[in-house]
Amino acid sequence: MPFGGNDWLALRTEETLEPGIPICDPHHHFWDYRTERIPYQRYLLHELADDINSGHNVTSTVFVEARSMYRTAGPEEMRPVGEVEFVQGLAAASASGLYGPGRAAASIVGHANLNLGDGVRPVLEALQAASPNRFRGIRHSVTWDPHPEVENTAAHNMAQQLASDNFRAGARVLASMGLSLEGWMYFPQLPELADFARAVPDLTIILNHIGGLLRVGPYAGNDAEVLETWRQGIAAAASAPNVVVKLGGIGMPRTGFDWHERTVPASSSELAESMAPLMHHCIEQFGPERCMFESNFPVDKVSYSYNVMYNAFKRLSQGYSDSERAAMFHDTAVRVYRVDES
Repeated sequence: MPFGGNDWLALRTEETLEPGIPICDPHHHFWDYRTERIPYQRYLLHELADDINSGHNVTSTVFVEARSMYRTAGPEEMRPVGEVEFVQGLAAASASGLYGPGRAAASIVGHANLNLGDGVRPVLEALQAASPNRFRGIRHSVTWDPHPEVENTAAHNMAQQLASDNFRAGARVLASMGLSLEGWMYFPQLPELADFARAVPDLTIILNHIGGLLRVGPYAGNDAEVLETWRQGIAAAASAPNVVVKLGGIGMPRTGFDWHERTVPASSSELAESMAPLMHHCIEQFGPERCMFESNFPVDKVSYSYNVMYNAFKRLSQGYSDSERAAMFHDTAVRVYRVDES
């Protein structure tokens, strides 16, 4: 059984719920990995179009860096510019309307190494030049955990980057240029994020994937302690007014659900029931105006299809008002990323 593949996902089909609700998907990737063995080795404009045109009213999307299409020559710190150059072309192709009415990569998030401190400015300027009309900020992942069983995938792999003088100097440059920072970390690091956010109050920080909850490896089988630590961390992050949060990323196996191992993919009803306590806590702490539902595709695609995922989001959000739902599905993302849907 090809778990995580399109044939497997096709075993669960559902009618699209509330198909008229406008959606800005604030987090997906493009990549073409020729050597790595992953379920979705290629995810480019055709693949994204198939997903966003599968039933829901996706009016726009935001691309987030994936360390793909980097330059192979030149200064190391400038190589990520190649990714933004590439995505700028895909965004232009989408804007032609050939791939559907939604505007893919209407805003673009690249990568720059904030550990360069003040020296990050030329990199950010090069990223802006590569996409003058869509580049909005960067992601500098700081995921780090002391347990050897936890995969530390950050490009600049070290503990406590958020507290370092160089990183904070780089973040201040980012803020001075009106750009944002994606916060991708693991849940024990959330208090570090809160301190960092207060130290750079002019910087908009977007906390990825409900704060990096882990329920595998050393964190498996200990939900009482793990979830309480996560809840406290979310509250700490939410206390900083310059932090917003993305509601998604729960399909990643590290979150501790077994959806990717099922013979038949889970229904949106089951997904909504499982996700709801996590989502509701984030919404309670941040408020709908600082929350946005995200796909995190194709990473989360190992657990569910795009149509079923957004059905789950719609189910779990039915208790909120129309304006609150509009914020979480569309308006917060459009505001934060200054998305142009024209």
